Amino acid sequence: MFITLEGPEGSGKTSHIQPLSRWLAARGLNVYVTREPGGTAIGEQIRHVIHDLKNTEMHPRTEALLYQAARAQIVEQVLRPRLAAGEIVLCDRYFDSTLAYQGYGHQIIGLDELRQVIRFATGGLTPDLTVLLDLDVEVGLARKGRQDEWNRLDAFTVDFHQRVRAGYHELLKLEPMRWVLLDAAQPWESVQECLRKVISERLG
Repeated sequence: MFITLEGPEGSGKTSHIQPLSRWLAARGLNVYVTREPGGTAIGEQIRHVIHDLKNTEMHPRTEALLYQAARAQIVEQVLRPRLAAGEIVLCDRYFDSTLAYQGYGHQIIGLDELRQVIRFATGGLTPDLTVLLDLDVEVGLARKGRQDEWNRLDAFTVDFHQRVRAGYHELLKLEPMRWVLLDAAQPWESVQECLRKVISERLG
């Protein structure tokens, strides 16, 4: 089963994914945790380039293509082999982030264009479940500002991040059977409990 966590900056994806993994492992399930961009040696190098605050000249098309390069690598090197082996894969972001950020956020690249490039990078690999951890943009950015990894995308305008959040809600409407919406403004323990409930229901 392929499960992805999505959401605006500071929504708690990274803080929830390892506890979820430990909870699933305690139930006797084989779980693998990874992230995008990254998850492979090549992907982590690309992540550094995309997120480097010094790369202010990066065009949105360049940004989108770099994400797809990292994504193609993790799909072939990690995701497909792990899923074929029957493991549960938990991924911190996947292609929905590209649609939300490079599509709805930048508003320069058409969504149909992005979907074509995504399809090429992933070979059509789609999550079984995507959870949207939803949070007010300014609250999320304030949370992120208190953490270590403040990156080039975090530094974009609040309006950009508002468009990203709205984009996520549009994506959820398009595929309601794949997505589950959770309120990430709840206490951390409540969000974790909700995540466990959602995953339990999908696993049966």
